[in-house]
Amino acid sequence: MSVVGLPSTLSPDELHEAVGPRTHEIVSGRRSGTRVRRRGWLVRRLLLVADLAGLIAAFVLSQLLVNGSVDPRESVVLIVLLPVWILMAKIYGLYDRDEEHADHSTVDDVVGVFHLVTVGVWLLLFASWATGAANPEFMKAAVFWLLAILLITTGRGVARAAARHSVLYVQNLVIVGAGDIGQLVARKVLQHPEYGIHLVGFVDDDPRERRDELSGVSLLGTPDGLAEIVRLFDVDRVVVAFSKDSSAETVDLIRNLRDFDLQIDVVPRLFDVVGPRISYHSIEAMPLIGLRPVRLTRSSRVVKRLIDIAGSSFLLLVTAPLFAVIAVLIRWDSAGPVFFRQTRLGLGMREFTALKFRTMRVDVDESAHREYIKQTMSASATVGDNGIYKLDRGDSITRVGGWLRKTSLDELPQLLNVLWGDMSLVGPRPCIPYETEHFKPYQFERFLVPAGLTGLWQVTARARSTFGEALDMDVAYARGWSLGLDLRLLWQTPLQMVRQRGTA
Repeated sequence: MSVVGLPSTLSPDELHEAVGPRTHEIVSGRRSGTRVRRRGWLVRRLLLVADLAGLIAAFVLSQLLVNGSVDPRESVVLIVLLPVWILMAKIYGLYDRDEEHADHSTVDDVVGVFHLVTVGVWLLLFASWATGAANPEFMKAAVFWLLAILLITTGRGVARAAARHSVLYVQNLVIVGAGDIGQLVARKVLQHPEYGIHLVGFVDDDPRERRDELSGVSLLGTPDGLAEIVRLFDVDRVVVAFSKDSSAETVDLIRNLRDFDLQIDVVPRLFDVVGPRISYHSIEAMPLIGLRPVRLTRSSRVVKRLIDIAGSSFLLLVTAPLFAVIAVLIRWDSAGPVFFRQTRLGLGMREFTALKFRTMRVDVDESAHREYIKQTMSASATVGDNGIYKLDRGDSITRVGGWLRKTSLDELPQLLNVLWGDMSLVGPRPCIPYETEHFKPYQFERFLVPAGLTGLWQVTARARSTFGEALDMDVAYARGWSLGLDLRLLWQTPLQMVRQRGTA
């Protein structure tokens, strides 16, 4: 790590030398005269174009499919209502979340787009009827509704993909606090280039020794000089991550940044017990954070199980030919059974036999895996020579097995476990019994929901997190479970498999 000295105020020359060429490239690329173009400026315009193009295309296609021609009267009604769409989309927050939420994606827009298009279609029908300008048909309105949802969502995905190729999309980040939590935030940011966040460096007056993975990140000085750093390098985002400053000093730091156009994120002191489904309420204007019980209601369990049965049955039917092909390849490649059977722990730590396609030679010693689990429980664990937190067992993995692991197809037989009720489509990774020897007490909360074929850890991190961090993500899933979260993770899983970000 390059370390600039720690006086409260550093000279601009020292700061410019510390941050490296990438930061200067981003800053110069975003400046147009005296103005600074940022992610919000770019994404809002691209999303607006995508929305309007999707609406117009859906309207024209619905007209042609149902009537064979475009009704000019209904076209006028649509054009008049387009500004209303823009206003309502703004109210729904569909143009502003990319700046605030680092991991925001088009998947997160689907519910809002669905609601807005539904309301928009009813407004279109009402306006046409009330003004007498047109007499729209139900079938045409239904086709327009369906096409609008599909085309707007697709257009937004294309717009964001295009935005990510621009330097304007990149957000400069400074982390306040170079302790364990600050370094954890830095690692997560560096592991996810799709967030479009460039880590400028840390500020801290008493930093801890940095991990090897963060050796290229600069220590820019103390929090006293943060305002100057923000100004010099057009910082878009500041994460306050448990520096040793008192709460009063942290509050003053945040207030001093309010004059800048940037996003301030604060890692809560109780972040390890705060889940995504927290509720905010108050007692005489004093804000309180409500932590819900970690459990699934009976109705939630029923709905989740129905989705598991329907989804696993459909996927087993569709992938049946692939099952046959993989079975032949495994038997052709090496001696041994097609399936690998292993005892795993599911809901309530109940043991079951998990199925996977065999990817290793028969009778491989598990002691190496036991030791690796122990080593990677700690946040101080270092990545292996393969660049990930995954035991390198290349000598034991077959040729076909390597391909199956890379594509995650080795886990397809677990669809049978889902159908039988041992697992769910979405949930924590099913643990091997001996792995629980290293659990912290709160990490057993992951067993309050069914184990899953895919889940929060598999989608967001895979082998780029330590085993302990993976367990924490499983706990976060259990604490924040919702049907919407399950559907979002199911949607994102195929995209994650295509990216192949690390071995399975």
